[in-house]
Amino acid sequence: MRQKRSYGRVLVVSTLVGCLEVALTAVVVLVYVRTQPPPDTPPDWAAIGGSLIALTPLVGFVSFLLTLVFVLPAVALVDLLSRGLGGRTAWWAAPPAVAALLAAPVLVFATYNDARTGDTLVFWASATASLSLGVVSALPRGDGLLRRVALWGTAVVAGTGVFGALGLAVGLLPAYEPPRIGPETMTGSWFDHTGNTLVFTPDGRVTASGVGGRSAVDYPGNAAPSCSGSGTWVYEGGRDVWTQKVHVDIPGCAWPAWNVGGTAGEPRLQQEIGGPGSGRLYKLRKA
Repeated sequence: MRQKRSYGRVLVVSTLVGCLEVALTAVVVLVYVRTQPPPDTPPDWAAIGGSLIALTPLVGFVSFLLTLVFVLPAVALVDLLSRGLGGRTAWWAAPPAVAALLAAPVLVFATYNDARTGDTLVFWASATASLSLGVVSALPRGDGLLRRVALWGTAVVAGTGVFGALGLAVGLLPAYEPPRIGPETMTGSWFDHTGNTLVFTPDGRVTASGVGGRSAVDYPGNAAPSCSGSGTWVYEGGRDVWTQKVHVDIPGCAWPAWNVGGTAGEPRLQQEIGGPGSGRLYKLRKA
């Protein structure tokens, strides 16, 4: 005789699976960030960590509600279908059941917000996959299910973080590096977010127009006037992509050497602003 279904345990297990999915997503995002160029303003990791901890109860509550509204009915539908098939658990029915339960609210939300069809289908498929994992995890009836889900789920999250870090360290994952540029890449116009430009010519001349200005309002402790004029430039290859620099010498413009950032398709010239170690970058991009 089969053990009777405990829907209370289904609720707990599926809620736990939802929380573990969020944790796994956070780990994947952190690994992905290491493969991308740094932002203009460095992230406040302490504040981000504090926010994640503070949001943990909210994540649990949302996971609980989604389980209550979608996972429990989907488990009931799978049980109903299983009884019609002679009592064997119809695992394969979990995704169709979740997709059917999600169809109406997703359609209403997409229609109300005038969402594009492609985006709606991607969201529907992603939500179906996420909630179906909760259904499948909660279907077994044996003892110790909650403990197994907690152990295996935690192992997957921790393992993803460890393998991601190792992959970045040994080069299996493409950790971010600035592109290797040369004098030929330098020639042309480079401009900042407000349209101020540095124009490099192949003969080693450069013209600045309003580059590097920082207002006292935006940078109260580190204001600087913009710089305009003409001078010379020299590209220095350095020992690797991290040490290549561009020296720009314009009378009245007291700039340190420019560093290289961005990607091969969209190179950047950049300088750190706000004091050493601030991590805040002023960037120019190639026209």
